[in-house]
Amino acid sequence: MVQAFVLVQTEVGRATAVAQQIEAVDGVLSAEAVVGPYDVIARADGSSDAEIAEIVSRIQKVDAITRTLTCPVAPQSTTSVG
Repeated sequence: MVQAFVLVQTEVGRATAVAQQIEAVDGVLSAEAVVGPYDVIARADGSSDAEIAEIVSRIQKVDAITRTLTCPVAPQSTTSVG
């Protein structure tokens, strides 16, 4: 299982509508409009890096997106620290 956060910049005033459209993309677990340098943060879930890339490609086709940044989630270590 591979997961990634996709940070999205949108045209001004379009964050909520873009988040709703992104949330409808297959493979997207959630999409939220946020405040800050990015307008939407989405979480994607796939079986491989290639599938994540395909999901991101579908996200990028949503109207009013100006830029994306994909942040893969690091695998959890089974070794405990402490």
